[in-house]
Amino acid sequence: MTTTATSPRERMLRAKDAARRIGLLSDDDKRGILLAIADAIDAAAGDVIAANERDLERGRSEGLSSGLQDRLRLDAPRVAALASAVREIAELPDPVGRVLDERVTPDGLRLTKVAVPFGVVGSIYEARPNVTVDIAALALRSGNAVVLRGGSAALETNGALVTAMRGALADRGVDPEAIQTVDDFGRDGARELMRARGIVDVLVPRGSAQLIETVVTESSVPVIETGAGVVHIVLDETADEAWSRDIVVNAKVQRPSVCNAVETVLVHRAAAERLVPPVVAALQAAGVTVHADDAVRALTTGTVPAVEGDWATEHMSLDLSMRVVDDLDDALAHIRRYSTHHTESIITDDDGSAERFLAEVDSAVVMVNASTRFTDGGEFGFGAEVGISTQKLHARGPMGLSELTSTKWLARGTGQVRA
Repeated sequence: MTTTATSPRERMLRAKDAARRIGLLSDDDKRGILLAIADAIDAAAGDVIAANERDLERGRSEGLSSGLQDRLRLDAPRVAALASAVREIAELPDPVGRVLDERVTPDGLRLTKVAVPFGVVGSIYEARPNVTVDIAALALRSGNAVVLRGGSAALETNGALVTAMRGALADRGVDPEAIQTVDDFGRDGARELMRARGIVDVLVPRGSAQLIETVVTESSVPVIETGAGVVHIVLDETADEAWSRDIVVNAKVQRPSVCNAVETVLVHRAAAERLVPPVVAALQAAGVTVHADDAVRALTTGTVPAVEGDWATEHMSLDLSMRVVDDLDDALAHIRRYSTHHTESIITDDDGSAERFLAEVDSAVVMVNASTRFTDGGEFGFGAEVGISTQKLHARGPMGLSELTSTKWLARGTGQVRA
């Protein structure tokens, strides 16, 4: 069920009109909509997978990188996981109407600050069909309509998913115009979405650093900035060897193409001889190419020399950069220089080092003795995520339902006039 609107602007206006009704739906109504969407995704799994294979085949012929192919791929388990995530979102508490503040003025006005939907949420992303479902589900659960621009790489996959979700809305008697896509307008659709100030209330980009930078700099619509993931793990002087090995391998190998995968490992010089050989060996056994500084290379075999650009690179592949640092101060200085402020973790048995790392590292998520792969809306209990914000205004870190709401003050009086 695709829209018949003939221009991106018309589609966005239809979303804005639908948003008024979506914003007034009850908690039960919104829960029912999402459960219907989950069922529709399950029912359309065959069509979605077939469409995805066509996208993958086209991507391979056009030289799409292995990392983006992995993000693009939807097999039966991944489609089932999308439907499961929607069901999880359906069961989360309704963020709309939450009372955030209450007070009474000296004149007797009763003031209440409540959470309200934004209205229309837009998203521009690439080769990530899971985002199509995640953002649509989170937007609807928080009382918003959504406009999606998912990129040419996932054109057919996104189309199949949007058709299934719009069909579920229509079957429930809800305006399907609440879910819009401008994919078929190509780059013109993206440009119109970025210029739709007054129609689209907030825009969330997800993708490469270049895509995010383009949206942030060219959009007249307010943007929640998500960032690339040059993610660090520090192996402190007291780091446990087994924890260091297992956490680094998990953070790199479990899914190397995602933004919370580790890209750089920094090893305290006092622990280098103890930790570098087993950690590098475990990474190599998992197929990782280690880009190493001279100190790491002196302790290992089979690594490749690191160059300056490696420290600022989000590899999105089975590649990892590693260097030895003099101490925690040196590690913190490296992170300040090269981090994209996404996620950093320290492996340590020293409470002082742990607390100092938590306090001094300026990233959206800072961890102690845990894999960076946990920076995820699903893992944080949000059901799914809009994205991982690396900015400091409104939202930071994994964004769920509450980050798709704004606020409104309600003032109830009894005839007061201001003196």
